[in-house]
Amino acid sequence: MIRPPYLRAGDRVGVVALASQVSYDALYEGLRILREDWQLEVVEGETLRTSYHQFAGTDDQRRTDFQRMLDDPSIKAVFSARGGYGSSKIIDKLNFRKFRKHPKWVIGFSDITALHCHLCRLGFESLHATMPKLFGQEGAFNALDTLRKALWGESLQYEIKTHSFNRLGTVTGRVVGGNLCLLAHLSGSRSELDTRGKLLFIEDVEETYYNLDRMMVQLKRARKLDKLAGLIVGQFTDMKDNDTINFGKNANEIIAEYAAEYDYPVCFDFPVGHVADNRAMIVGQEAQLTITPESTRLTFGY
Repeated sequence: MIRPPYLRAGDRVGVVALASQVSYDALYEGLRILREDWQLEVVEGETLRTSYHQFAGTDDQRRTDFQRMLDDPSIKAVFSARGGYGSSKIIDKLNFRKFRKHPKWVIGFSDITALHCHLCRLGFESLHATMPKLFGQEGAFNALDTLRKALWGESLQYEIKTHSFNRLGTVTGRVVGGNLCLLAHLSGSRSELDTRGKLLFIEDVEETYYNLDRMMVQLKRARKLDKLAGLIVGQFTDMKDNDTINFGKNANEIIAEYAAEYDYPVCFDFPVGHVADNRAMIVGQEAQLTITPESTRLTFGY
């Protein structure tokens, strides 16, 4: 895997809206943090101020905006302002020729999972992490701090309390994953994730329990669960049950049922996903996962 150069004060970074439209006013604190606290020169994409129905511009507008950032060798990182829906619609027309010569960090989560998977297939590390629209939310200190550490090349190690569903063990592998809906959506595409020997992390938001079950069936039938090094179950927030007959299991119970068929280590309730404490995950980087009766520890670049 190719690792883009780490950032330092004074570097130029881009901010674009790759998917759903964003209110420019909602970016005030995020842009301020990048400029004032992190001392970065911010290049604002046109899509921060444009819209087309629910999107931050037409597919061509969003693709062109992002392509401009990818091609500019002076820009060292590109932040997606928010997620939503739409990044997978522009992937196939992106050109990574200049990016290969001057790789840079691509940052985002949720719908941006599509780009992380695509970049991973191309052989580049990227950052599943919080986005500028969310920088100012209450409780986001860890999310911001771990993102800054990852971008500056500082050590990243997470240690969380144990969960009763955990399966113990110590394993190593490259970290891949993201939003479960996107992982299922990418099956059969040029951006499909190769999970063999990997540490897979998953998360999601506002899904019904039966649809979560269906997405786990998709991963299982696509053999994405067969040969994992380990499974990291993140946050499944604001989940919904059926209006009439209850599905009968919550998110962790559903996932645990599928994980029970395999013997690799599994941890639950990891701080990644649609929550304020959304820790940065370096997609494509080698890490060690240690799950003991007392805690779970994930160490990047061990």
